[in-house]
Amino acid sequence: MSGHEITVSRTSGGIPVVTESVPGSQSAGYMICVATGSRDETEGMFGISHLLEHTVFRETGTRDSYQMAKEIEGAGGEINAFTGREMTAFYGVTIKETADVAMDIVGEIVADPKIDEEDTELEKKIVLQELSMVKSEPETYIRDLFESQLWRGHPLSQDEGGDEKLVARMTHKDLRGYYEEKYLIPNLAVAAVGAVDPDVTAEWAEGALDGLIGGSRNVRRAPDAPKSGYRFVKNDADHFQIAMGFPSYGASHPDRTAASMLSAILGSGTSSRLFQAVRERKALVYSIYNSVSQCSDASSMATYMSCTGSNVREALGTAASEMSRLLREGLEKGELERAKRLVKGANVRAMESTESRLYRLGVNYMLNGSAERLEDRLAKIDAVTEDDVMRVARDILRPERLNVVVLGKDGKKPGDVDPLALGL
Repeated sequence: MSGHEITVSRTSGGIPVVTESVPGSQSAGYMICVATGSRDETEGMFGISHLLEHTVFRETGTRDSYQMAKEIEGAGGEINAFTGREMTAFYGVTIKETADVAMDIVGEIVADPKIDEEDTELEKKIVLQELSMVKSEPETYIRDLFESQLWRGHPLSQDEGGDEKLVARMTHKDLRGYYEEKYLIPNLAVAAVGAVDPDVTAEWAEGALDGLIGGSRNVRRAPDAPKSGYRFVKNDADHFQIAMGFPSYGASHPDRTAASMLSAILGSGTSSRLFQAVRERKALVYSIYNSVSQCSDASSMATYMSCTGSNVREALGTAASEMSRLLREGLEKGELERAKRLVKGANVRAMESTESRLYRLGVNYMLNGSAERLEDRLAKIDAVTEDDVMRVARDILRPERLNVVVLGKDGKKPGDVDPLALGL
């Protein structure tokens, strides 16, 4: 369906270079991925990956931030970055005629950042505002709280943005030390999408990045299966936010696709089981949806809801009852096929955007070390059977692993919630 082959090569220093040339594309995107994120941070340094990601944009060996902005925007493009639990990524997208500008700037940001005291102190102020803003956006904040609750006691519980008090104390020397420890050749990968040439991309990657030092790739401890738990967090918003969910499979697990079908059946779209049971039939919530947060060796599958405080307990109970009904009665006729079409449609539509395609190519390679074509992804979805979905449902939807987080006003909190007593 995509008609495009993905090419994987390596620089002489060993950096993987993954390219997807798209015939007819008028844009080009380049991403440098670094295998370090919030789960790789040590005690007292929670948030350093995120702060470093911001600070390297301040100044490089030849450009300050204003020069970068003028050049990339004058080339008809943009540069950006993001920090996750397992990776930090820097990328640029331009029209095809000026692709060299994106390549040059992104490469320099990663390979030759200045990281001085003045820039660090300025960027800290911006990052601290961002962290404060997240807490004022309950729909976003609840997702961070749930991951923290589910993986408590493990580095995956660490927030991607970081701890405000710790970030405020970080210095440019901390950032420089972290950069020298983590921004190593074994931790790097390059992705390129659109009007890109594999040989040109590999040549650029080698010239831009092979001057970095070697070392060892991050070694990570896989999480144990978490136990059930409940947490209430005070917030001044009128509406309550609810998260209820379970641990699920890592990126390379053979049942990952079946698990994504289960999540879609439960809570993707307005025809999904939970949307119909909790919102349409009982009007208990304003919004409800399922989401999977994927890591290399684990993931979370969670249901997120927004409702008034008086509806919290019934919304939780209704959602748990619907999950229990699925386990007892199995799938309804046509339910899996609708979910497949929904997920396949989302995958296909995402391929229309160079940015989305670049994100998927880079992130998927970092998570499981392989570059998956769209055709292969769609074939995996088609191959999922009802038996597969029910098997993973019995494995994932276990009450002894159910975790619940409620975010809302203290005076209206619903009282403690026992996940084991929700009827799942």
